[in-house]
Amino acid sequence: MGRSAILVNEELLLDYGIKPTDPPTYPSNGLRPKTVIISHGHLDHCGLAPNLMDLEPEIYCTDVTARLSALLARDTLKIAGKRGHVIPYYTDEIQEFERKVRTVDYRQEFKTSGYSACFYDAGHIPGSSSILIEKDKQSLFYTGDINTQQTELQNGADTEYPISDTLLIESTYFGRNHTPRKVLEERFIESIRETIDNGGKAIIPAFSIGRTQEMMLILKKHGLHAYVDGMGVDVFDLIKKSPEYVRDMDKLEKAFTSASIVKPKEREAIIKEPCVIVTSAGMLNGGPVLYYIREIYDDAKSKLHLTGYQAEDTNGRMALESGHIVDGRDTIRLNCRLELYDFSAHCGDKELKEVVKNFADNGTETVIVVHGENTRGFAEWIKEELGVVAKAPANGDTVYL
Repeated sequence: MGRSAILVNEELLLDYGIKPTDPPTYPSNGLRPKTVIISHGHLDHCGLAPNLMDLEPEIYCTDVTARLSALLARDTLKIAGKRGHVIPYYTDEIQEFERKVRTVDYRQEFKTSGYSACFYDAGHIPGSSSILIEKDKQSLFYTGDINTQQTELQNGADTEYPISDTLLIESTYFGRNHTPRKVLEERFIESIRETIDNGGKAIIPAFSIGRTQEMMLILKKHGLHAYVDGMGVDVFDLIKKSPEYVRDMDKLEKAFTSASIVKPKEREAIIKEPCVIVTSAGMLNGGPVLYYIREIYDDAKSKLHLTGYQAEDTNGRMALESGHIVDGRDTIRLNCRLELYDFSAHCGDKELKEVVKNFADNGTETVIVVHGENTRGFAEWIKEELGVVAKAPANGDTVYL
């Protein structure tokens, strides 16, 4: 999981991300691509792209992905400076990335380095893409992070899939189905109301891109006033410039304008009373959420409502498994309540299998399984149930087709 980077024929790089551990981990060194295609604006898929600017590659992604990638790069640089991490690139390289990136809409074919390529809506976050590449009568379809189910924010992936010889698919939730969205939402709202009624504070850590906006839509839908703090507000401002990439921009604007946007100096006053706060970071590895945790960690009436996948080696996973987090040199034991509501923007097990079956039925000969904790298990299922060649490469492996 994390630091996604798939190099095709030593020429074309699909994603170039960072794993947001402390310190971050990076993909393998030594890649020298002619072209970089970014599937979407999440750190684990786009976070290291400015590092390649000395190679002067062609760079392609959707408009909103380009904006989000630059925003995340500047934040990454700021965090690296504060925490003494290795600096992955500098401001001038981020600016060069912004100058060089070429934005492409869904279903708009483009040519690069001898390849034909096309983006399809992946339904994951605003601007997220699955990518079809073709060369010499061979084709590969890379799902990126994909979600075929409709959410409050997104319509779900474009499932009119092209015919492709090879499918390269994520597997985050292989073996796990999601709780039906309606049921999950009802439990989530009931828990928040209970927290507030008991005099506690409901802290909702959320990924800045996609999840914060989804949470604001859900809270607005149920008539709950929320404070929103962190980068999720900046992301909303960027999404407004590309309204075609969300399901309903009018609803999203109303969700934010009816909320209270928090400035750092206001945090101390807000947290004194029962309240609902949506804040970054979603895996508790930085951002304003660490301030709020220090305020409520010993309050049994208050609650942390985690809202998404918690990767290994993150505070969020540590909190779920052992009930504590690490902030700098301090270990904080959580005596507040902790609950996980997985508002995932990925396909669950059932949907992942449906995607693979759809491609297999249309003649796909090879499936490559990546981006998951049980890629081998998914590959075995594909071979046994669908009779298709399936591979689960480890980091650094080469697959020959």
